[in-house]
Amino acid sequence: MSKSKKSWKELSPTTKVAIVAVAAIDAGTRVWALRDLAGRRPEEINGPKRAWMIGLSFGSTAGIAPAIYLLWGRKRRG
Repeated sequence: MSKSKKSWKELSPTTKVAIVAVAAIDAGTRVWALRDLAGRRPEEINGPKRAWMIGLSFGSTAGIAPAIYLLWGRKRRG
């Protein structure tokens, strides 16, 4: 059985809303994580700062990559 991809027009309104919501959450958390990363010194980051920058800059991850950075990628200030 072959499943063909549906076009945007063929998706239900609920599916369209879900896709837009996930994209908005991903974009918002990505901007938050990248701004936080830019404001930290390398010693305040768990792992290479450049690797985090690359990982956060490319691809859609439904908010997963930014969440990983915000939870575990940065060292606590204090």
